[in-house]
Amino acid sequence: MSLIPSIFGGRRTDVFDPFSLDIWDPFDGFVTSSLTNVPASARETSAFANARIDWKETPEAHVLKADVPGLKKEEVKVEVEEGRILQISGERSKEKEEKNDKWHRVERSSGKFMRRFRLPENAKMDQIKASMENGVLTVTVPKEEEKKPEMKAIDISG
Repeated sequence: MSLIPSIFGGRRTDVFDPFSLDIWDPFDGFVTSSLTNVPASARETSAFANARIDWKETPEAHVLKADVPGLKKEEVKVEVEEGRILQISGERSKEKEEKNDKWHRVERSSGKFMRRFRLPENAKMDQIKASMENGVLTVTVPKEEEKKPEMKAIDISG
């Protein structure tokens, strides 16, 4: 039997698969067993705390895109604080468990998340717009136009 499972069907075979992404991890379970004294709510929150966010800069604006699948726009907040701080936060509720349900796997995380970004000096903080479509939150922060230094010709005497 192979130490590395096959990528075909996710089952173990006698075939060695060097390209498999499902590699045996000797530390698997080590972190969770060391967190036995941490409350369950803290473990749940940490799983969702790292909402994935991309930030790109275009000539006109800073654009941040956050993956928030399954959340409604009412469950996500976009706020601005003093000091050009943009804060994106929200909460994914835990699915209700029925008494007769038997869970086989729970991979979707629940809990609160919050990400904060210090925006650059050229951000127009009063013109920030946010929209949400297909589980992706897009925050657009317009930029002030760069002021090019004026050149003044100086006459040379003599």
